[in-house]
Amino acid sequence: MKKAIQTFLVGITAVAATMGPATASAASPGAETEEQVYVAPRGPNGNPDLNGVWQVLNTANYDIQAHTARAAMAMAPGQFGPIPSKEVVALGAVGSVPAGFGVVEGDEIPYQDWAAAKKIENQQNWLQSDPEIKCYLPGVPRATYMPYPFQIFHSEQAIFFAYEYAGATRNIYLTDPGEAPTDSWMGQSFGHWEGDTLVIEVSGFNGQTWLDRAGNFHSDALHVVERYTPNSDNTMYYEATISDANVFTRPWKMSMTLYRRVGRDAQLQQFKCVEFVEELMYGDLRKVPSERIQSE
Repeated sequence: MKKAIQTFLVGITAVAATMGPATASAASPGAETEEQVYVAPRGPNGNPDLNGVWQVLNTANYDIQAHTARAAMAMAPGQFGPIPSKEVVALGAVGSVPAGFGVVEGDEIPYQDWAAAKKIENQQNWLQSDPEIKCYLPGVPRATYMPYPFQIFHSEQAIFFAYEYAGATRNIYLTDPGEAPTDSWMGQSFGHWEGDTLVIEVSGFNGQTWLDRAGNFHSDALHVVERYTPNSDNTMYYEATISDANVFTRPWKMSMTLYRRVGRDAQLQQFKCVEFVEELMYGDLRKVPSERIQSE
């Protein structure tokens, strides 16, 4: 039996060796050999065709850094260790946090000292402070890796991003519009092509969005450079370089794979969540308290 297993393993190793580089797919820009370079279908102006509905398959919206699974986003001191806070304990496993490998280069966010303390404070006050809970627009890059799809539309004259979450949108200017006329949740986006990579520079943020549910944040000085590079028919490499001299000691990067949805669900549904949080934000203004209504 032992000899048979050894023979099987030797055979598998030999097959794997023959399947090496020749069958490997491009994983990211710069990772391909000359023989492995993926050539995307051409779209408007001969650039890669990025039209479609895209979505991540990661847990970055919980925490962009590597993290283990835990009982809840909101924890409280317990007799023998942290336990889910009373506001979320009834959710049980539904309110738990799945583990994630992280999407930050080197798994380190270079916070200034005061900002590192602020991040911890944000995390401790997640239920009250995370803009996502109140259905505020998610900002960039968070809109990309929320657990909802987004759609890219582009033609020879325009590129437009539509997000399922909160009905958020981005118009990507193809000529430099100059400084943003006003700060906003989603910022102002200016895009151009570098070979097969769509590069988008985003600035003009209001500083009120977070980067995830773990309290990672930025200021209104945030500047994001996004890079979208197709590396197979239905996957795209996404990279975002984050710069904010008010919060971080240096620029840093995050990266991940985007997946194109195919089939009947390759379309956006409606998730305009503002009406879903009316009770949360304005319920205390009711003439008849909701607790009384529910008890009757």
